[in-house]
Amino acid sequence: MVGVVEAAGLAIVGGCTTQAVMSLYGTFQRRVRESNVAAREAQLFQQRAQLLLQSDRVDRERSELSWNGNRKFYIDRKVEEAKDICSFYLRPHDHKPLAPFLPGQYLTFQLKIPDQAKPLVRCYSLSDSPANRDHYRVTIKRLDPPPKEPEAPPGRSSNFFHKGLVEGDILDVRAPSGHFYLDQATEKPVVLIGGGVGLTPVWSMLNAICDSGSRRETWFFYGIMNRNDHAMYDRMAEVRRTYDNVRIVVCYSRPTESCVKGRDFDQEGYVSVALFKKLLPSNNYEFYICGPPPMMQAVTSDLKEWGVPDSDVKFEAFGPATIKRKSPPKPAQDVATAAAAGDGIEVVFERSGKTLHWKPDYGSLLEFAEANDISIDSGCRAGNCGTCVTAIKEGEVSYLSEPGAQPDEGSCLTCIAVPSGRLILDS
Repeated sequence: MVGVVEAAGLAIVGGCTTQAVMSLYGTFQRRVRESNVAAREAQLFQQRAQLLLQSDRVDRERSELSWNGNRKFYIDRKVEEAKDICSFYLRPHDHKPLAPFLPGQYLTFQLKIPDQAKPLVRCYSLSDSPANRDHYRVTIKRLDPPPKEPEAPPGRSSNFFHKGLVEGDILDVRAPSGHFYLDQATEKPVVLIGGGVGLTPVWSMLNAICDSGSRRETWFFYGIMNRNDHAMYDRMAEVRRTYDNVRIVVCYSRPTESCVKGRDFDQEGYVSVALFKKLLPSNNYEFYICGPPPMMQAVTSDLKEWGVPDSDVKFEAFGPATIKRKSPPKPAQDVATAAAAGDGIEVVFERSGKTLHWKPDYGSLLEFAEANDISIDSGCRAGNCGTCVTAIKEGEVSYLSEPGAQPDEGSCLTCIAVPSGRLILDS
């Protein structure tokens, strides 16, 4: 029998055996695979080049368009997202261009609240995509007194935003900042985790991935009680329909009878590493986390036990209780040992005229000062906003967690600082 078989660009004429045909077909398949790999590598190279160019452009614009101190913004829109959760769309009062921000960063507000002796400084994460260049958006949950302390005052800043501000009102705002942001120069698979209103920075990250056209494998886990607390509901449904590289997993810890699994939520219970192990093919992801302290503590601890490197776990902390590291930095441990052995470390608050002795149980310098009726301005209380920066006149400090931005030499962020020895502060 005479036949002609073409494979991989070669023609074989004559009595080809099955083995020869299969061999040629194998060569053809290998070359196709090699061609596909080369094409994919070229595509990834092009994407990385575009990301680097985009990153350079954003860095340049951020430097050119950023500002020092406060800038006036007006509330363009207020949009209710869920029960006691509202988004505030902000536009610059001077109508000049906005500085770009990195997905995950925050704005710092200086709030002039009636009946308050001095402005209140608070930080709120940007919740929109950086691709929207005509406005900033923050999404804020109104806080009532804690259930166990019904006599305690409600959240001052969140209630002021919800009840005291209307569209058109003017706010003092500092430029976007913060070290918790998505690395967009890589295509490494990513897991974004938001608990409650901790959704906001990771929601910005998710929208940045979608708007950039990235094909990065992305998992988004969102934990709330039920449909009443479910912010960004319609947009989440849209992302599910539109982006096949994104998987959204919504967890309701207390679904009501009207909550429908498969429509409103995906899993009953809490966001956890046990759930990740069921759904993720491996632990080879970058993890970005923001949420209530118990959730963050459990997830970060369990990720470590799962073998995820610390370098692949990023989290946002606002407030001293957000993340309690199991082991403080080495300098702080040395200080703790020294302080425990005697009467504590001498700290002089020079302008207040007080000389006190600090011990590890007293917490940060800010907490120590407040416990002794010494006033130091503060905002985020997690080393991010810079409000508590205080000049050091003598001595050195160690930090309980990494500052969002290092203060100028000769100063410290008292909200996360502890003394490394005898210390004199200008406060």
